[in-house]
Amino acid sequence: MIEFLKQPWAWYVAGPLIGLMVPALLILGNKTLGISSSLRHVCAACIPAKIPFFNYDWKKEAWNLVFVAGIILGAFIVATFLSNPNPVSINPKLVAELNGYGITDQHSLLPDQLFNWQQLFTVKGLFFMVFGGFLVGFGTRYAGGCTSGHAIMGLSNLQLPSLIATISFMAGGFLMANVILPFILKL
Repeated sequence: MIEFLKQPWAWYVAGPLIGLMVPALLILGNKTLGISSSLRHVCAACIPAKIPFFNYDWKKEAWNLVFVAGIILGAFIVATFLSNPNPVSINPKLVAELNGYGITDQHSLLPDQLFNWQQLFTVKGLFFMVFGGFLVGFGTRYAGGCTSGHAIMGLSNLQLPSLIATISFMAGGFLMANVILPFILKL
């Protein structure tokens, strides 16, 4: 059983399991799936300031904090006890492209040539981690939720704003991966 859990799951197994979270949350408590809003709940709970954005009854959303804690705990359990020791499988064309940018560590989801403390204080590192983090946070707030919330929950509820947000996320991802990222990697 443990060996089965260590293997990558096919899309037709993992996808429906994620998708079943939507009706389960709606049926069990009229809740919506969303992760990015949990940061707002944490800030509302921990910052007792009179900021209008954080001035609401965050305790009604405490279930969301438990949900996020479960995700973090689950990730820790998987990384500690169920991680696959084999290197990440990458398409040979991507390996050749990454080698062209000087990224030779393709056995990790976070290559050392890009993600390390020394890299943080370079132009490339600032662009990836600081500016990129700002854009993710700004985009999530501007769109009214993250990719998971819109693409999984919003689309299943046939919400037009979620369709627009998901199309925008995908277009931004394609633009980043095919135009902006190669430019940054050449710096």
